[in-house]
Amino acid sequence: MTDIQQIHPSDIVDQLVDLYDQQVGLLRTRFDAYAAGHVENLDSVHAVYPQLNVSIPAEEAVMTSNLALGRVATRHEFSTTITQPQLFRPYLEKQIAKVLKQFSAKVHVGLSDSPIPLNFALEAATAGLDLETRQALPTYFYTPNLVATNDHIVDGRQILDRNTDMPLALFTAERVDYSLHRIRHYTATKPENFQDFILFTNYQRYVDEFIVWALEEVKAGRATHLVEPGGRITGADGIPSCDPIAKVPQMPAYHLVREKHRGVTLINIGVGPSNAKTITDHVAVLRPHVWLMIGHCGALRRTQRLGDYVLAHAYLRKDKVLDHVLPPHIPLPTLAEVQLSLSKAVRLETGATAADLKDLLRTGTVVTTDDRNWELAFEDYAVDLNKSRAIAIDMESATIAANGYRYRVPYGTLLCASDRPLHGEIKLPGMADAFYQERVGQHLQIGLRAIDILREESDAGTLHSRKLRSFDEPLFR
Repeated sequence: MTDIQQIHPSDIVDQLVDLYDQQVGLLRTRFDAYAAGHVENLDSVHAVYPQLNVSIPAEEAVMTSNLALGRVATRHEFSTTITQPQLFRPYLEKQIAKVLKQFSAKVHVGLSDSPIPLNFALEAATAGLDLETRQALPTYFYTPNLVATNDHIVDGRQILDRNTDMPLALFTAERVDYSLHRIRHYTATKPENFQDFILFTNYQRYVDEFIVWALEEVKAGRATHLVEPGGRITGADGIPSCDPIAKVPQMPAYHLVREKHRGVTLINIGVGPSNAKTITDHVAVLRPHVWLMIGHCGALRRTQRLGDYVLAHAYLRKDKVLDHVLPPHIPLPTLAEVQLSLSKAVRLETGATAADLKDLLRTGTVVTTDDRNWELAFEDYAVDLNKSRAIAIDMESATIAANGYRYRVPYGTLLCASDRPLHGEIKLPGMADAFYQERVGQHLQIGLRAIDILREESDAGTLHSRKLRSFDEPLFR
């Protein structure tokens, strides 16, 4: 294990890259021998993930800080396993630099005891084996450990365990690898294409508008290229690298790429809290700076009109998909920077005066349900809607906010009223088409304007709210 002091964070990441590449190379050598039928020649040494350790002495611990970092009261040892350090280089360098600046820390780089699962490192190679050879893989190689691949750190379970190192990061290497593969599957794009600012939507029409806007940004030189599902890339010449993907994935992602990942990623998550949970579970490992939900909702108040905007200040969680890890009685705080950016973006994009804004933009509680036909069970909803003073209902917003809270990713919701189910205006095809034509473009531009504002907040270091940090928080954001 290498003890690193008085050294630049990039040199630390270089060592992690070297160790990871060496271990994957070892795994490939063993696999090649196995695939060739030379089982008797397999080396008994298995590939393991690199590990990063940070040691902070008690006398050097700073107890208060204006940074959203974990606090250190006594001498602490922090550690985490690392995967694909080249992919995460900017993130790792930034987090290591913060720790070194904040604390008089000693940093160690070495190898962990955690094996690299074969199909995480060499998935494509394993797919080429015949059935019998593939079924025998677990005899000679490690496969994903689903018992250890969990969100115990994220959900605060480490507060109960004082017998080992404290976690340095929210995710272990195996948990990260698990999600990187799922991201490719669900979005049909590579993790390295993802930008630091994420928009989620639940309608294809937002995607269509986003593509038109993104291509204009690329043409104007304000972005380098647009990446669509299937690896379709369009640069400044406007010529796509390939045809559109034949089979659209479950939750396609579109990336307007700018230098240093400062662009925007739009993901069409479809309808429902299950999709919302699934995609945020995985995108979270990429550590985006913020994610926002822009979609449609049912307006619940008589004074609301179709096309009015709804800025969620609170959520009534009837989606149920996260109740086992984040009970509904746990409050989801609103984040001032995000709320202000969204309301400012509405004002700037619509040209509304302060007085007009109150008519156009309503703030309050949004209900998220797992039942798309909730109107058929109105008697079961009526009392809760009344008690909560809810102003809108949808199927994704609270789930995205709840997972933002869990994963320490700043979150926000700006919806647009597409129907008024309690007042006789149920969404029907003709009415919906007219609404979409009028509002989708403007709503998307509001979301993008909010991202521009939040990007400035991120540059100033004020975006990652301490409201999202727990008592025993990992040092890495």
